[in-house]
Amino acid sequence: MTMETLLAIQTAPADMMLAAPILIVLVAFAAEYVDSTLGMGYGTTLTPLLLLFGFTPIQVVPAILLSELLSGLFAGAAHHVAGNVNFRPKDANGKGVIANLKALGYVETFRRTVPMDLKIASLIAACSTVGTITAVFLAVKLNAFYLKLYIGTMVLLVGLFILYSRKKNWPFSWRRMIGWSLVASFNKGVSGGGYGPIVTGGQVLSGVRGKNAVAITSLAEGLTCVVGFATYLCFRGINDWGLFPYLCAGALMSVPLSAWTVKKVPTGKLTLAIGILTVCLGALTLWKVLF
Repeated sequence: MTMETLLAIQTAPADMMLAAPILIVLVAFAAEYVDSTLGMGYGTTLTPLLLLFGFTPIQVVPAILLSELLSGLFAGAAHHVAGNVNFRPKDANGKGVIANLKALGYVETFRRTVPMDLKIASLIAACSTVGTITAVFLAVKLNAFYLKLYIGTMVLLVGLFILYSRKKNWPFSWRRMIGWSLVASFNKGVSGGGYGPIVTGGQVLSGVRGKNAVAITSLAEGLTCVVGFATYLCFRGINDWGLFPYLCAGALMSVPLSAWTVKKVPTGKLTLAIGILTVCLGALTLWKVLF
């Protein structure tokens, strides 16, 4: 925490000292619920709120990366158990997989035994490794105004295009998936947000169903945050762990409720909600930048 925050906490009444951590937990709960239900919104909404609370970007970004690492992996498992997505290998027999690896080679085994949803999540995570590492090193060199302008514009355009074409059946495209994944991971690394709207919206525009897109984003975001957090830890260091327990607690508690919600909401309505929220997040980002 900043020195100003510490001084304020030390001189605050006991009820206020208790209320501040509870407030952070509740905000993290709400942000992760929206994120795991619609595939976006955790870092995008939580980052500016925490900055308003008096925390610095170097405190906020790694804390968000770690909490989303844990909640993303948990959400991926919860969505799988709820039936929103299928991450189960076609051949769950460990000896059978090893035999296939020897007989067919790694690529062929991956193609035959890994379900489509897990392939997409793996692709997103792999592409995100490149974008996230690059972004972490560039974060301190980029002009904040133009960075936010770029993210807001792109998110807004993706949302508008989803709404315009939401009834269209897009053919699946691996090339589009790679492109959206690289862009989204760059956004995540430089700002802590702007990942979910691009990955989730990009999947919809690449031919993935809304429920699958949300669940895949949760798992891929968790895998991507492993790289981002490790990069911060190794090359920039983390001197303040104060936010971590509160963000992690709030985010993890929201996951089961989110998986249940996605299971109950029809795919068409979920896609519409994804488009509307993407537009709102893009427009809000641009509003903050320009006004």
